[in-house]
Amino acid sequence: MTEVIKKNGTKEPFSAEKIRKSITGAARQADISEERKNKVAEQVAATVIPMFEGKEEVKANEIRDIILSELDKIEPAVANSWREYEQNRRKAE
Repeated sequence: MTEVIKKNGTKEPFSAEKIRKSITGAARQADISEERKNKVAEQVAATVIPMFEGKEEVKANEIRDIILSELDKIEPAVANSWREYEQNRRKAE
């Protein structure tokens, strides 16, 4: 089973569902149709998830970077929403 190494050094099991939810959440904030949001989430998840399944460990920021790279290619508005969310979260900390 693949373990994800989080920023704080803790580990948790790799979750394909968590990746889908993260992409869907960012898509929800972008100004695109519901159909497009679902398509983007599935397309990116289908590309990203197989990259990590079967690996022993992967860093969370590596997953993030690949997701954002795919979103930049497929639907930049969703990538921008993801980055805005991260910026706002950092400001709140």
